[in-house]
Amino acid sequence: MSLPATKISPMSSPQDLAKYLEKKNLIDGKLVSPQSGAYFKVLNPATMETVCEMPQSGASDVESAILSAEKAQKAWKEVSAEKRGRLISQCADLLEAHQEELAQLMTLETGKAIRTESRLEAGVFANSFRYYAGLAMEIKGETIPHSPTTLTMTVREPIGVVGAIIPWNVPLLLMALKVAPALVAGNSIVVKSSEEAPLAVLRAAELINSILPAGLLNMISGDGPGTGAILATHPKIAKLTFTGSVETGKIVYGLSAQKLAPVTLELGGKSPMIICEDVDVDKVVQGAVTSMRFTRQGQSCTAASRIFIHATIFDAFLEKLKAKVNALKMGNPFDETTDIGTIISPAQYEKVLKYIEIGKLASGAKAHTCSQLPEKAPFSKGLYIQPVLFTGLSNDHQLAQEEIFGPVTCLIPWKSFEDVIQMANDSEYGLAATIWTNDLCKALNAVHQLEAGFVQVNQNNVVMPGLSYGGFKSSGLGKEASFEAMIDHFTRKKTIIMNLRS
Repeated sequence: MSLPATKISPMSSPQDLAKYLEKKNLIDGKLVSPQSGAYFKVLNPATMETVCEMPQSGASDVESAILSAEKAQKAWKEVSAEKRGRLISQCADLLEAHQEELAQLMTLETGKAIRTESRLEAGVFANSFRYYAGLAMEIKGETIPHSPTTLTMTVREPIGVVGAIIPWNVPLLLMALKVAPALVAGNSIVVKSSEEAPLAVLRAAELINSILPAGLLNMISGDGPGTGAILATHPKIAKLTFTGSVETGKIVYGLSAQKLAPVTLELGGKSPMIICEDVDVDKVVQGAVTSMRFTRQGQSCTAASRIFIHATIFDAFLEKLKAKVNALKMGNPFDETTDIGTIISPAQYEKVLKYIEIGKLASGAKAHTCSQLPEKAPFSKGLYIQPVLFTGLSNDHQLAQEEIFGPVTCLIPWKSFEDVIQMANDSEYGLAATIWTNDLCKALNAVHQLEAGFVQVNQNNVVMPGLSYGGFKSSGLGKEASFEAMIDHFTRKKTIIMNLRS
C-alpha cells in the first residue's frame, strides 16, 4: 500500500526534525505558532545542550485546539466504525514506516537509549494503533428482554472532545493508549505533551494528521499550571485522561470534579518483586535486571523498586545481580552498544540524588553502586546516575515506600511467605507486582493476595496493547491498553426503549 507523502522523509536527522517542529503546536491539522508568544527550552539530557524551544501554550491556544476538536468530532462521529478503523490502521502503517525517525527524536529529547528503550517503544506505539483499529466494529450495544411489547436496547456513543495529558517517561506509548481508543470510538482529542518530551509525540501527531480529518487530533505543549489546568477545567472537555504523579493526579481529579467530567488516572507505583527459594537464580537475576527498568534509569511506574528475596538465596542473588548491573553500559544514547540512558531533567536528577543520600545515611544500610558514568565530553556533562542497589533498609524506610523514579532498588530478605505478602502490600501504591517461583500453589496464592492491578508470574513484561493495565489505591483510577478501556472510558451507554404497540 502507498503511504501519504510527508514533509520530512523517514530517517531525517533528529536535530533537523527538532528545528522543523520548533515553536509549534498542532491545531486543526497544521503546525502553528502559539498565540501566547511564550516558549520554554527543551534540553538533551545526555549533553545538557538546548535542542530547541517549544510553546508554553496559554488559554487562547487551548481554546483554539478545543474548538477545532469540537468541530471535527461532529463529523467524525457520523463516520462508520469500519471506516474509522480503516483510517486508524493506515495511521499504524505510517507510524511503523517512521518508527526509526520517532525513536531517534525521542532519544534526542529524553536521553533514553536507542537500542534498549526508544526503538522498542516506537514499535509498540504503532502496534497500539493497529490493535485498536481492529476493534472498531466491536463497539456494540445489547438488546434487553424487558417486555414483549417493547424493543429495549443499549447503544454506545462517543463522549465528545477528550483531553489527554501525557508524561515524559514513555511519551509515545502512553499517547497511543489514549489517542487510538478515543479516535476509534468516535471522539476527537486534544493532547498536552510534557515540557520535557514534546517532540516525538508532536511529529507522530503530524503524521497521523496526514491521514485523518483535520482537527481530530490536536497537540499543544506547556506546563501543568499554565496549560494542563486550563485543559482540565474547560467546559467542552467531556473526558480527561491523565498519566503522571499522584500529587498532580489528585489536582487533575479535583479540577475535573468541578464539572463532573469522567477521569482516567494512571499514577505512580512502588512495585514489589517477590523471589522464592525454589527458583533458578541465574534466570531470575536476568528477570530482575529487566524488571528494575535500569535501562530507563528506573523512570517507570512499574519498575521493581522493592525486591523481596528469600533469605536462603539472598547473598548469592545479590552478588549475581550486582555483576549483571555492573555489566550494563552507560553513555551516548544513540550508541548501539549503550544499555542505560539518562535521567530526564535537572530537577529529577537532583531529586534522585537526594534519595540516594538519604539511603546512605540510614543505620545499617549499604549502597551497592553499579556500572560506570561516562567520562568523555559531552556525555560527562549529562544527567547520568549510577544504579544503586540498597541492602539493610527495612520495608518501612522512606526509600522503600516513596516513588523515587530513578535507578534505585531496595533488596529485602524474607523467610515467611505470609510476611512477604504483607510487606509487598504495605504501600500506598498498587500498580504492578511480580512473583518468581516454581511452586504453582504459591504462585496462585500470591496473585490473589497481592494488591496490584497488574500482576505477573516469572516475568515482568512492559505494558502491551490488549492487556488491561491500571492500578489500585493511589496508583490510579480506570484501565488502559485494552478493549474494555476503550468501551468504559471513551464511550457512553444510552438505553433506548421503543413501544411496539403505539
